[in-house]
Amino acid sequence: MPAPTRPRLADWTTVVPVLAVLILALTWGRELPGYLVPLVAALLAGAVLAAVHHAEVVAHKVGEPFGSLVLAVAVTVIEVALIVTLMLSGGEKTQSLARDTVFAAVMITCNGILGLSLLLGALRQRVAVFNSEGTGGALATVATLATLSLVVPSFTTSRTGPEFSPAQLGFAAVASLALYGLFVLVQTGRHRDYFLPVNADGGPVDADGDGHADPPTNRAALFSLVLLLVALVAVVGDAKTVSPAIEAGVQAANLPQSFVGVIIALLVLLPETLAAARAARRNRVQISLNLALGSAMASIGLTIPAIALLSIWLEGPLLLGLGGTQMALLALTVVAGVLTVVPGRATLLQGGVHLVLLAAFVFLAASP
Repeated sequence: MPAPTRPRLADWTTVVPVLAVLILALTWGRELPGYLVPLVAALLAGAVLAAVHHAEVVAHKVGEPFGSLVLAVAVTVIEVALIVTLMLSGGEKTQSLARDTVFAAVMITCNGILGLSLLLGALRQRVAVFNSEGTGGALATVATLATLSLVVPSFTTSRTGPEFSPAQLGFAAVASLALYGLFVLVQTGRHRDYFLPVNADGGPVDADGDGHADPPTNRAALFSLVLLLVALVAVVGDAKTVSPAIEAGVQAANLPQSFVGVIIALLVLLPETLAAARAARRNRVQISLNLALGSAMASIGLTIPAIALLSIWLEGPLLLGLGGTQMALLALTVVAGVLTVVPGRATLLQGGVHLVLLAAFVFLAASP
């Protein structure tokens, strides 16, 4: 998204993180009254949106490849904070929360964001055009990370349940980080052109070939860095405050405990969804697909290693292996994604296929 050239104190991205920290200071260590739950939840969602916005400003200023890492790390901190907060307060019933959240993130990005981007692009230009080389490489990386971290644990024999042994978990964490780091280097270095917007003839859309607005000023970048830290503190603290209400709401709605992971993923990925939709409406489908698959990659490649490290202090096993229904949905998503990506062109049909897959995932998550 275009970055502001100077900070504005009246912007919602400035006001919301400050309000979220103030409400955190007032409610910390206390049981949250029912009438305050909607307010804290709204400020938590606003702080997530503001954090990602300010991370994008800082990322745009520092440039690549460090910019991609700033944004990915910010989103990962939010996701890990929400997961760990709920795991610490939920006991045994949250042992699979990391798996549920990461899998939900993969399904939302690879079906929801990707499908919405193709649908909007095809509605605008009849055919959505993108670079199959870059998008195919990103999809292959996501499929590898998802299989290694979420499918393999169900078939290992070192532990009785769908979990890794400590050595296996360490290997999966290192491999995930290595693959993610390699992809960032490829995307921002040697094969950067594979991830830039293209037109119907395969040429670059932007005259300068970068697909971005001018970088923000030093003052705007520093202002966003400070507000990014404020927003992250607010997200972590308010998540802890409102987590009992989230779990109570899921239980009151008679939904499975695993649906908490879907809620976390939807909250964390909301900014990326909005950014991808805006890019698709401007005929920048490649940027939308970069956001979708890049978010999926970061969710696995950074969240799993972080949770693996934190599992040293977390009580109980870390259940990562998917069940049969989830594996079937993941396999179908990968197959449909490959058939969508290979031609480098997509119509309304491909967008609809992925959105139906997302609907199937959400329905089966609520009614397994």
